[in-house]
Amino acid sequence: MSLTRRSLLAAPALLLPRRSVAAERPNVLFVAADDLNHSLGCYGHPLVKSPNVDAVAAAGVRFDRSYCQFPLCGPSRTSLMTGRRPDSTRILANQIAVRDTMPDAVTLPQLFRNHGWHSVRVGKMYHMDVPASVGTNKWDDPPSWDVAISPPGLEQHTEGEGREVAKPRGWRWVSFAGDGKDQTDDRAASLAMEHISQNAAKPWFMGLGFVRPHLPTVAPDRFFNLYPMSRIEAVKNPPGDRDDIPKASEIAINTRANDMGMDELGRREAIRAYYASISYMDWQLGRVLGLLDKLKLRERTIIAFWGDHGWHLGEHHRWHKRSLFEESARAPLIISAPGRRGNGKGSKALVEFVDIYPTLAELAGLKGPAELEGQSLAPVLDNPSRPFKKAAFTQMYVPEQKITGRSVRVERFRYTRWEGPYPDEELYDHTADPKEYTNLARQTAASAKLREMRSVLDAGWRAARAT
Repeated sequence: MSLTRRSLLAAPALLLPRRSVAAERPNVLFVAADDLNHSLGCYGHPLVKSPNVDAVAAAGVRFDRSYCQFPLCGPSRTSLMTGRRPDSTRILANQIAVRDTMPDAVTLPQLFRNHGWHSVRVGKMYHMDVPASVGTNKWDDPPSWDVAISPPGLEQHTEGEGREVAKPRGWRWVSFAGDGKDQTDDRAASLAMEHISQNAAKPWFMGLGFVRPHLPTVAPDRFFNLYPMSRIEAVKNPPGDRDDIPKASEIAINTRANDMGMDELGRREAIRAYYASISYMDWQLGRVLGLLDKLKLRERTIIAFWGDHGWHLGEHHRWHKRSLFEESARAPLIISAPGRRGNGKGSKALVEFVDIYPTLAELAGLKGPAELEGQSLAPVLDNPSRPFKKAAFTQMYVPEQKITGRSVRVERFRYTRWEGPYPDEELYDHTADPKEYTNLARQTAASAKLREMRSVLDAGWRAARAT
């Protein structure tokens, strides 16, 4: 049988040279939380209890200004897993597999697999419709894994107290008794622990994908009880906030604008359920971290924790993602690598999700593909106070109306350009207006800054690279 380039890239690691000493190669616990914004204790949230994510941050570097390349699950995850931007992956929507557009790609877990790591996926890593495709391998990437498991779960069919708070339907919460052994995240954590235990003596790459806090926001009663309704407040947007938001931006968010038809009680219930789901996900992570400690593996395990994009909880009367505002484009990223000098600190450097691939490759002593479009964050892991990129880029595409949005975040400003049937611009000053309520692109006094930011966007990501 002859080997094509594609079959060689997809082949198991036995076709490629391996190192002989497992101890030289760190394990990688690669943890994704679905639709997670910065509602975490380590990011300064006043209410949310996330002790296990906080512990990872305390042992690593917390990136305060990390940006996804596309605020939608499929395109964001494909970009992150291939280290290439959406314009290069050509995946601008959900329900598209990596090999549909990039048959010869070497993904991040595949790189580790090709060099002798035992590569395992438990839960959601690439796109998976939640809850419809939970328990299936739709849109997964077989060459990435030695073992791939999509545990099923009851999700929205869980018996308990709950209701649909949005009109039309779109935000259901359920609070139930017990620990939830029939939930996909509980099963994912258990299976991850099983595989870690079985492979404790050899290096592994574990892709652990939690679906919480993605809708439906389902969690045990005890996590809802952490957040009494008396402490939950709905977001208060200033009057006329939406008057200067471009029409293309409103179309992009689709049915998730106008507070999704929720009254104030519904909005507060939705926020409470989101927080409860985060704490439930955090508890599952804690189970896995506890096993690492029990097996004495923590000191040779790199932990990368990320959310695939941000999430609105009522800002600008928006919910969900699919937005180029800060709440949607910015997402949590924490990397805990044993022995790095910056561990225990936060970084305000501008970083992007395409930087995760080259970072983990370098930390493991691997050389990534030449096509990678990010930069290793290893220097920031040793010196979190150092500057990094000059700008971070996020984009959107709405195929039904052929609307393209491109946004760039620099130290102080965010600039967004909309192209298509409703061309327009946005400019926000994060020093004076961190919630992006005032679109300066409408003001002649900001014309010089507007021209400057247009130039930053036009110059692109190559001009913004760290030096």
